[in-house]
Amino acid sequence: MSEKHTDKSDAPASIEVTRDGLVAIVTLNNPGRRNAMGRQMRQLLRDTMHRLLTADPESRAIVLTGAGEHFCAGADISEMTQRTILQSREILAESCVVVRDMLAGAKPVVAAVEGVAFGAGLSLAVATDYVVAASNARFCAAFLRVGLIPDTGILWTLPEKIGMAHAREMLSLATEIDGVRAGEIGLANEVVEPGAARAAAIEVARGLAAHPPLGVALLKAALTDGAATMDAALRAEIDYQPLLRQSKDHQAACQAFFDKSTPVFTGQ
Repeated sequence: MSEKHTDKSDAPASIEVTRDGLVAIVTLNNPGRRNAMGRQMRQLLRDTMHRLLTADPESRAIVLTGAGEHFCAGADISEMTQRTILQSREILAESCVVVRDMLAGAKPVVAAVEGVAFGAGLSLAVATDYVVAASNARFCAAFLRVGLIPDTGILWTLPEKIGMAHAREMLSLATEIDGVRAGEIGLANEVVEPGAARAAAIEVARGLAAHPPLGVALLKAALTDGAATMDAALRAEIDYQPLLRQSKDHQAACQAFFDKSTPVFTGQ
């Protein structure tokens, strides 16, 4: 049986962290506003994700989801008109830290999307490694609806995930698509029945957490920074593979192959 507990060290009011074995479940907790993110929530999410991705030995994979019926409605519009240009730059920089950590961090992140994933909520989902979406979930790059360009990394992550043609369509038209369509264009990796996204995402995260941690970390690094061209991809192989072949996890896997047993991976 998986151990599950609540971690209240960071943000009991707007970010909740629970545990399912080696999986940390991060929940955006502002259901009264469909988990819209004000500045406090952004900062708490930044700090929580950074800690889990870089300084938490108890987790090897992360699930990102929303409390209640929705994933995230995006930025809290009620705060937008109160900001100066410099304050807006600071807030965007905070969002960029979250995206960079999720993309380049050592641990895989799985999004569990129910309800809406609009604006920055869509950006967060796209920045994860794997998206599980309810069939009736709603995705929308709603930035132009309020006179803004897309942010929180989505100018890069969305074309990378679904191709430039589909990305231009979503970003320029700001129209909604459901979970089924998201699966068809590659935005969602898995489409499930309404209400089942969280459980399905945890199951995927358990599988990811079972892999050798160092191998997962270097794979993410290669895919994010080291495979933009053929030459870069080949260089990543040459740089990373010899390191992994010296790892204890690789040696344990080889020995388990000969012993016909299950290897135990320690991240060394």
